[in-house]
Amino acid sequence: MPQQKMSMTTKILVWMACGLVVGSLINAFASEVAFIQDYLVNGLFHVVGVLFINALKMLVVPLVTFSLICGVCGIGDVNTLGRVGVKAFLLFMLTTALAITLAITVAVVVGPGEGFDMQTAEQAEFTAPAAPPLTQVIIDLVPTNPVAAYANGNMLQIIFFTILFAICVLMIGERGRPIAQGAEKLNDVMMEVVNLVMHVAPIGVFALMAKTFSLQGLGLILPMISYFGVVAIVLVLHMTGTLMMLLKLLGRVSPLIFLKKMRTAQIFAFSTSSSNATIPVTLRSVEKRLGVDNSTASFVVPFGATINMDGTAIMQGVATVFIANVYGIDLGISGYLTVIGMAVLASIGTAGVPGVGLIMLAMVFNQVGLPVEGIALIMGVDRLLDMMRTAVNVTGDAAVTTIVARAEDKISMETFNDPAAGHVEEVRLPHEAPLTEK
Repeated sequence: MPQQKMSMTTKILVWMACGLVVGSLINAFASEVAFIQDYLVNGLFHVVGVLFINALKMLVVPLVTFSLICGVCGIGDVNTLGRVGVKAFLLFMLTTALAITLAITVAVVVGPGEGFDMQTAEQAEFTAPAAPPLTQVIIDLVPTNPVAAYANGNMLQIIFFTILFAICVLMIGERGRPIAQGAEKLNDVMMEVVNLVMHVAPIGVFALMAKTFSLQGLGLILPMISYFGVVAIVLVLHMTGTLMMLLKLLGRVSPLIFLKKMRTAQIFAFSTSSSNATIPVTLRSVEKRLGVDNSTASFVVPFGATINMDGTAIMQGVATVFIANVYGIDLGISGYLTVIGMAVLASIGTAGVPGVGLIMLAMVFNQVGLPVEGIALIMGVDRLLDMMRTAVNVTGDAAVTTIVARAEDKISMETFNDPAAGHVEEVRLPHEAPLTEK
C-alpha cells in the first residue's frame, strides 16, 4: 500500500511548530550565546526568513496587476464592477465594526489592566508616527506616476490604475482582446510561480518562527497576560464566530469547509504578519480551493488586503480598555462609541501606511484622551499578536470575497465542496509530468 503523502498545510504546520520550539529554546537557554545569536538567529534564520518574505512580496504586484486585468475583463461590465466594489466595501466596514464592538464588549466584561503593576512592565518610549490627513489619503489614491506606484508597491494606487487600465481595455472592444488574453496567460504563469514558492514555504515559515521566538520568547507575555489573552480570545471568537456566521447567513456556504480550505493562507499570514505578502496565497486558496471566479477574487482580495483591518480593530478595542484601566480613566459609553467609529474610519484612512496598527491606535487614543505613551506598554507582545491578527484579516478578506461571489453567482459550489480541489500534491520539474492540481 503506497504511503500517503503529507499535505502542504500539514508540512507547514509541522515546520511552524518546530520553529516555535527551537526559537523558544534558544530564547530560554542561549539568548546570551554570541555565536548562536550572530550566526543562527540574526544569520541563518534572518536571511532565510527575509528571502521567503521577499519571494512572496515579489509576486504581489505582478499577480495583482494581471489578475485584476483578467478580473475586470472577465466581469465585462463596468456597472457590475461597481456593484461588486460597493458590496465588498460595505461588508469590509461591517466586519470591522463588528470586530471592534466584540473586542470592547469582551474587554469591558473581563477588565484587562485592572490592578496592573506598572513596575512589572518593561518601560519603553513610544513616539506616535504622524498619520496623514484624510484629504491626503484621498488625493494619494490617484498616482501621479504609475511606474513609481508599482516600484514602491503602493497597493491602493496600483489597484486604481490597473482597474482604470482594464476598463479602457474593455472600452476599445475587439482591439483590446489580445491584451486581455495576454494578461490571462501571464496570470497563469504567476500562479505557477506561486505554486513553486509554496513548496519552499515550510523552510521559510520555520525560519520566521524560530527568529521571532528567539528574540521575543514567551516570557514577555507574562506581565501582559490579561491583555494578550483577551486579544487572542477575541481574535479567535471573531474568526470562528462572527465571520463564520456572516458566511453562513449571507454566503450560504459551510464555514467548516471554508476554514479547512483557508488553513494554508492563514498559516502564511500568521508567519509573515503581512496581509499584502499573503495576497498570492490568499488568491490561490480563494480561486483554486474555494472555487471563486477570478473576476471576483482578483478584485476583492487585494482590495481587502489594503483596507480590511478586523484584527487591528480588535487590538485597538482591547488596548483602549486595557490602557484606560491601567491609568484609571473612565471612558464611558460615548468614549467607546467614539473608538468604534474611529476604528472603522481609520481602517480606510491609514490603509497602506507603514506601522498602520500603531498609527491607528495613536489616533484613537488622541481622540478619546488616553495617554499615547501607554502604547509602549503593549509593544512587547505586539509582534506575536500581529501574527494572529494578520491571520484574522486574511480570513476576513476570503470570507467577504466568498460572500460577494455567492451573491454575484461567481463561485463553483462543486469546487467549494470538493475536499481535494486545488490541492497541490507535488512540485513539477521541467522534465516531469505536469503538476497535479485537482
